[in-house]
Amino acid sequence: MGATGTSRKLFAEALGTLLLLAVVVGSGIMAERLSGGNVAIALLANTLATVGGLYILIEVFGPVSGAHFNPAVSLVMAGRGAMPRSLLAPYVVAQLAGAMLGAWLAHSMFDLTILQFSSKVRSGTGQWIAEAVATAGLLLVILRAPASRVAAMVACYIGAAYWFTASTSFANPAAAFGRMFSDSFAGIAPSSVPGFVVAELVGAGIGVLIHRAMSTSASS
Repeated sequence: MGATGTSRKLFAEALGTLLLLAVVVGSGIMAERLSGGNVAIALLANTLATVGGLYILIEVFGPVSGAHFNPAVSLVMAGRGAMPRSLLAPYVVAQLAGAMLGAWLAHSMFDLTILQFSSKVRSGTGQWIAEAVATAGLLLVILRAPASRVAAMVACYIGAAYWFTASTSFANPAAAFGRMFSDSFAGIAPSSVPGFVVAELVGAGIGVLIHRAMSTSASS
């Protein structure tokens, strides 16, 4: 792969993750402002924006970089040989940088202080189990969805997981990283991020194991 091709992939991952976090954080800010204190309405608005944004971003950036926007996804793809392992670290760096910049972009659009840290603690066994479940399901969908339906199925799954998981389904270490830079509806306290990341990586591994078990059963 040439340097130009690699640069294009990294740019797509950084920009795609930036826009994803801008959608998540920005819609959370707007929802909180307009919901009149009704958290359920705010979460519903945040969910709908995320579903639509994620679908579009996967369709736009998928042909360029695979549209991972997620270190857990990149780790699994590198482990499976679906992408060169040499790209894993650059992908993760691009995703983390994009996530942080996406939160800052959302702040700038809503005239908020650009640099801030979330005070919203998200911790405890239930939250960690929820993140493992959310990420396992996400990887299972990605690995088993027909190529033409990946964008729609991933977006729909994340939308559903916003509501059936206690954590509202981050399912993405880059999202957790970026959201700690926003003291808003979608934020997560920096002290809560390590637990989320560990749970997400464990969940990704579980998703891969379930996929393998199902593939073995289908071929036997």
